[in-house]
Amino acid sequence: MSADGFDAVVVGSGPNGLVGALRLAEAGRRVLLVEAADRLGGGLRTEELTLPGFRHDVCATVLPLALASPAFRALAPDVGYRHPPVPAAHPLDGGQAALVLRDAAATAAGFGRDGAAWRATVGATARAGFPLVDTLLAPLDLPPHAPVAAVRFGALGAWPATVTGRLFRDPAARAAFAGMAAHSILDLGAPVTAGYGLLLAALAHSVGWPVVRGGSQHLADALVARLRRAGAEIVTGCRVRDLAELPPAPATLLDVTPRQLLEIARDRLPAGYARRLERFRYGPGVFKLDYALDAPVPWTDPAVAAAGTVHLGGTAAEVVASERAVARGLHPERPFVLGVQACVADPSRAPEGRHTFWAYCHVPHGSGTDMTAAVEAQIERFAPGFRDRVLARHAMGPAALEAHDANEVGGDINGGSGDWRQFVSRPVLARSPWRTPVPGLYLCSASTPPGGGAHGMGGWQAAGLAMADGLTPRAAPAARRG
Repeated sequence: MSADGFDAVVVGSGPNGLVGALRLAEAGRRVLLVEAADRLGGGLRTEELTLPGFRHDVCATVLPLALASPAFRALAPDVGYRHPPVPAAHPLDGGQAALVLRDAAATAAGFGRDGAAWRATVGATARAGFPLVDTLLAPLDLPPHAPVAAVRFGALGAWPATVTGRLFRDPAARAAFAGMAAHSILDLGAPVTAGYGLLLAALAHSVGWPVVRGGSQHLADALVARLRRAGAEIVTGCRVRDLAELPPAPATLLDVTPRQLLEIARDRLPAGYARRLERFRYGPGVFKLDYALDAPVPWTDPAVAAAGTVHLGGTAAEVVASERAVARGLHPERPFVLGVQACVADPSRAPEGRHTFWAYCHVPHGSGTDMTAAVEAQIERFAPGFRDRVLARHAMGPAALEAHDANEVGGDINGGSGDWRQFVSRPVLARSPWRTPVPGLYLCSASTPPGGGAHGMGGWQAAGLAMADGLTPRAAPAARRG
């Protein structure tokens, strides 16, 4: 590390850490970025997990929030987004599938008598546009960006998905909505789960569910290249175990969860604040499988072959039962499975004629259970013959995910439970939860509002607070993006 003084030190290079560092660096602050792993990116990592030539995203693949987030819209990283013909599909038994298309009207038309309900809920959320997205992703900003739209959204989104889902009468639309809401990794009978479903489905219409050409690592690489051009210093392979190990700087941004914050800064944190951090709750984990395939997944409904994301859970009632079991600490026999066939949008991820596919299910926090058989049974249910196309598989349970990224505590990919109690009070209830009681120390991970996802808003907000708190450049402004 350079002996020269830094205006800010950022620990962690996930989307939040990278966005926070870049916002500061391009505003003329001298930034040091420190990463524990040998490679940068956190959840934006792409590796050959199965066979040579097959590129798999270790965590985030489908990135609607990267297009919708005010942070990424402001930074406008130069990456190649690729959109699948169909953002998402939800197969049902009997060969039919619910399709969520880019066009809201076409999606509604496919839901028949539920079309009006889809237009009035998901369609209305999509039509509210970026002002509503900005309100939801920056929930503590005052005044709200779209107060009227936010009230309308809350009238539906604050409810459990099982309640709002009753607006849909037919199995296809009801199942599609349940699958969207299940991204919350919560019991779908819990408050605010409908909001997760509404927002994600609406983003499929408004910005799409794209992947990055070549893998999500390229988004991280684009941000890192900008950081270097802005004069930032970057250190990898350096795990910070105590704040005293870092060079002194007026501002320190930590892209870590409350557990790591307590580990590296406990001697500096007020006792009351530390006790509140200790009460922070982590959510269920994930069991993930990556596949190298010799051909596309053989879906019963050929229309599913065009979908980037596939929700494999059967009826809405089955999805609800699966997520409720996980919330109660159980392993469902028929888990709700999220699948991604990235090659539909980006053939470069596999050798010619071959395909990648990943699938994960939710499991209790810290689970050590191998869910391979249960996950593959759900895939085979809607794609008979899938196993015959597998060239190689790679499994990661909660322990492996946490070993890869320490922020995924117990396999929790959202940086903590996103239920109503922690929806805004992340990691504690405060007007500016990114600011800790220690002067100049900020938290910028997914454990801060608005929670999980590749949106960078934790880093954006923490960097903005640091500058508002008086972080002025020590040196002449660094070179900015040309």
